Amino acid sequence: MTGRNTSVHLRLLARGWPYRWWLLLTLAATAATTAMQVATPELLRYAVDTGFDIRKVLDGKGNLIESVAEGDMGTLSLAAALLIVVAVLRGVFQYAQQYLGEKIGQAIAFDFRNDIFDHLQRLSYAYHDNSEIGQIMSRATQDVEGVRMFVGMAVIRLISIVALVGVAAVLMFRLNVTVALVALAFMPVIAIQSGAISLYMRPMWTKVQDLHGQISTVLQENLTGMRVVKAFSREEHEQEKFDAKAQDLFDISFKTTLVQGINNPVMLSLWLLSMGLVFWVGAREISAGNMTPGDMVAFQVYLTLLQMPVRMLGFIVNMFARAYSAGTRIFEILDAESSVQEKPGAPPIRVERGEVEFANVSFGYDALASVLTDVNIHAAPGEMIALLGPTGSGKSTVVNLLPRFYDVTEGSLKIDGQDVRDVQTDSLRAAIGVVQQDVFLFPATIGDNIRYGQPGATDDEVMEAAKAARVHDYIDSMPDGYDTWVGERGTTLSGGQRQRVAIARTLLLNPRVLIFDDSTSSVDMRTEFLIQEALNNLMEGRTTFVIAQRLRTVQQADQIIVLRDGKVAERGTHLELLESGGLYREIYDLELRDQEEARAAVEPV
Repeated sequence: MTGRNTSVHLRLLARGWPYRWWLLLTLAATAATTAMQVATPELLRYAVDTGFDIRKVLDGKGNLIESVAEGDMGTLSLAAALLIVVAVLRGVFQYAQQYLGEKIGQAIAFDFRNDIFDHLQRLSYAYHDNSEIGQIMSRATQDVEGVRMFVGMAVIRLISIVALVGVAAVLMFRLNVTVALVALAFMPVIAIQSGAISLYMRPMWTKVQDLHGQISTVLQENLTGMRVVKAFSREEHEQEKFDAKAQDLFDISFKTTLVQGINNPVMLSLWLLSMGLVFWVGAREISAGNMTPGDMVAFQVYLTLLQMPVRMLGFIVNMFARAYSAGTRIFEILDAESSVQEKPGAPPIRVERGEVEFANVSFGYDALASVLTDVNIHAAPGEMIALLGPTGSGKSTVVNLLPRFYDVTEGSLKIDGQDVRDVQTDSLRAAIGVVQQDVFLFPATIGDNIRYGQPGATDDEVMEAAKAARVHDYIDSMPDGYDTWVGERGTTLSGGQRQRVAIARTLLLNPRVLIFDDSTSSVDMRTEFLIQEALNNLMEGRTTFVIAQRLRTVQQADQIIVLRDGKVAERGTHLELLESGGLYREIYDLELRDQEEARAAVEPV
């Protein structure tokens, strides 16, 4: 085993430190089980050598006519009673060993799942941007299960096997050194065979674990995009994608099974060879007067006891190989560091006025790709800032820097004079309300979705937020009202309804800084008007950043920031920018003028 491999296994075992008392009890149960196991051949040896008296019958010339075995029933009865007691105790201790081992394994698996989930919550957007959901789900489920089997079964059973072989070897050498050497000669061969199989199967198990993740990714993408699949009649294409991954998994899994299928008969053959050699050598030792028949019986029972543990070495080696692969994939998540790091002892942010300042801000997802360059924005308390620009100009990136979903590469971003990198991240995000472009609702009731950020909000507060977002009337018209169940990702609601529920969820936070990322893009003009009417009152006294493609929004903005290629191309009010005839004028002519004409046609003069 290389140092790196050992490190993975040791890190997995270190997770058992909080359960060290359970581990000590498990080791005690293992020791007791081993004692009961080796007691059986010793009792049988005692019974054969002491309970039976071999009387030889000779003829007149001294030739052996026959041997008559006469049993001492008292001795034999005692031996039988002790064997029954040993069998019962062995069952009790073995149950305790397996129960405690499984308890430790399940506890470690429980910790791993929670740690993975908790760590994923704390990683920045940058990590999740480059991660596959299926791979993460596979690591949190199947890989954790592999670790559970490693700790709860493989390690405990390996300790049990080592203890049993060690004690049995000492007792066999005590009986007869020659026969013991023959009996144990196959052990090094088994160890070499197991090590070779482990090295051979380790990359195979890594591939198996990775393919499980790939299949989860394909399945997750298919189910999430089912509407698109059906709309374009791509069911057959998706089936082919899934079949290809499933075939790869079948091939590599079958190969691992084939290797194990070859390994197990090899183990069995070595065991049968050992038994035959022990019988032959033992018979010669008995003839030479170096052993008793009871010793021979004990040797055969020792080998019988060792048969299953030795054959199980292949299974344990397999679990060690799988645990290495699973542990490596799990620690890749747990060792991942968020690009957004909170400073030790950072104080909570104090937002009273809501003044926001971007000072010479630059940002790039990596060193080669710059998304924002030298951006300067000053938002006075209570101002509304509208961000416009072509696709990819950096609008969403600007607002994502505010709650520290990403960290600025250069420059500074301050709220009320406090750099967002110097304050507690949780308090920063609690002070900022965000309605994102991709509205996500949880499979829960509408009321629960609205109070998601404020679990303690009263029904009246939830209702007021819904009224402000102009979604209360729709909710009230439903048979179950606020207890109406929302399907996964909010699919039972229309786009406009989902958007208004998301706005209500944000408004319930009552933040000092608001971010609306294209928050009215999915609603009709009438709904937009209702939402905008509510927002006008709610945004009073709050600093608001809006990414909007609607004319009504940009006309009401105190500042319009026009971005192009990650730089501020223009800034000003609606009328000022129209008169300048720059990029904003181009956007207006291409996208906003039609909205103005359509609104003029439907609104009363």
